[in-house]
Amino acid sequence: MFITFEGIEGAGKTSVLDRLCPALSDEGISFVRTLEPGGSELGRSLRDLLLDKRRNLTKEAELFLYLADRSQHVRDVISPALERGDIVISDRYVDSTLCYQGHGRQMNLERLIRLCEFASGGLWPDLTIIFDLDPEVSLKRARRRNLDAGVAVTQGRFETERLDFHRRIRQGYLALAAQHPQRCRTIDASQPLDDVYNQVIAVLEERGISL
Repeated sequence: MFITFEGIEGAGKTSVLDRLCPALSDEGISFVRTLEPGGSELGRSLRDLLLDKRRNLTKEAELFLYLADRSQHVRDVISPALERGDIVISDRYVDSTLCYQGHGRQMNLERLIRLCEFASGGLWPDLTIIFDLDPEVSLKRARRRNLDAGVAVTQGRFETERLDFHRRIRQGYLALAAQHPQRCRTIDASQPLDDVYNQVIAVLEERGISL
C-alpha cells in the first residue's frame, strides 16, 4: 500500500509520522517512511535548492525541480519498496504539486496532472490523508518550528509566502478531497495531537492496517 500525508505547512504531518512509525515497527509491519522533496539521494540535494528562502526560483524552475525529485524518488525508493511488499508512507507527493504549484502558484492544473503522470510513471497513492488547518494557525506553527530548529533560512522559503498563497493551497486540498473521496481522507488538524493521531489510526485500520 502506498500512503501519502498531505497538507499546508505546519499542519502536523511530521509529528503524526513520528508517532506512527514506531507503532508500525512494534507491530512488525514492514514499511518505508519517506518524503518529498528529499526522499532519494538526488532529492536531498534538490531539497536544499527548493526550500532555501535565499533562492529566487521562477515558478517554472520550482516545478521542474519538484518533478525531477519525484521521478528519482519513485524509481529509487517508492517502487522498489512496493515491489518488496512494504507499505510506503510519504510525507508529500503528487498532490503537493497540484496544490502548491497549481492552486498556490496558479499554474494550469491539467498540464500539471500530465507532467506529474509523466514524472511518477503514473504511480498514484492508494490512500491520501489530508491534514486540514487554518493557514494563519499553520504558518505560526511552521515559522516557530523553523526558528526552534534553526532552519528558518535554509528550509523556510514557503513560510515567507503571503497568507493568500496558503489559503489557495488549503482550498486546493479541500477540492482534491471532494474530487477523490475514495482515495482522500481529511482530518481536522486543529485538534490536539492525540486526537489527530487517533483519527489517522482509525483511517489506517479501515484500510486493513491494524495497530
